[in-house]
This record gives sequence, structure tokens and C-alpha cells, in this order.
Amino acid sequence: MEKWHRRFLSVADLVATWSKDPSTKVGAVIVKDRRIIATGYNGFPPGIADDDRLQDRARKYPLIIHAEMNALIQAGGAADGAFLYLSGFNGSPCRNCAKHLIAAKIVQIVHWKCLVERQEWLEELNLAKEIFEEAGVEVIGVDRGN
Repeated sequence: MEKWHRRFLSVADLVATWSKDPSTKVGAVIVKDRRIIATGYNGFPPGIADDDRLQDRARKYPLIIHAEMNALIQAGGAADGAFLYLSGFNGSPCRNCAKHLIAAKIVQIVHWKCLVERQEWLEELNLAKEIFEEAGVEVIGVDRGN
């Protein structure tokens, strides 16, 4: 199974490159029965200009849709029973995305293992981990090495 995890995480890495965010690029891939059913990357909603707000975190963050959410929007009800593969600097989803992934009935989250260095992100990810555990969603970290 690890071979498949690495393949789909590589696709998530590629999807992340589509983000126009200059500082953080995240990609998400929703997979069911080893078939990609949706992709998403972090960015502004359709109709919102990719302008200088991308350079200003205080203006950018309230407008950005996370990669996981964009993938869920694309997948619709097809996400029920699927896996989510996530690239990015934090690995695991934030608590807000975690709530939506649980509600959409995603059964497994697979991400690259990484070291979380910022305390505010660590708290966020720990809360997400806690609700994933309670909801029975498996979270798997995969090493980037061969």
C-alpha cells in the first residue's frame, strides 16, 4: 500500500504547484478505489483576483480556500469512503478542514511526515488529530525517503 500512498502523494505535490500563493503551496487529492476523483490546491475562490493580496498574509488568509476544501467541493458526495492525500508544509489538515473531511466521510488522510516548527500550527494540528481519532478517521504519515 505504501507504493500507492507515495504515488498519490506525488500527485498532490504536483497539484500544489498550481497554487498562486507565493509563500505556501498545498495540494490535495481525493482517491477512491485507487482512482483520483478530485484534486484541489490552496487559493482564492473563483472570481477573486489573484492580486497583491497574495503578498499580504493578513489580507490573504481570510480569503484563501485550503486545498482540502477545494478538493471536497470538487468531489461532492463522491468523497464518502475515500482517502485524502495531502502535500504541504504541515502535513495533516487544520481543524477546520478536519471537521469538513469528517463530515464528508473521508476515511483516511495520508500526508508526508514533517516537523511542525511553529507552536500555533502544532496546537491546530493536535486538535485536528484529536477529532480525527474520535471520528475514526485514520491519519498516516509517509516518509519522503525511498
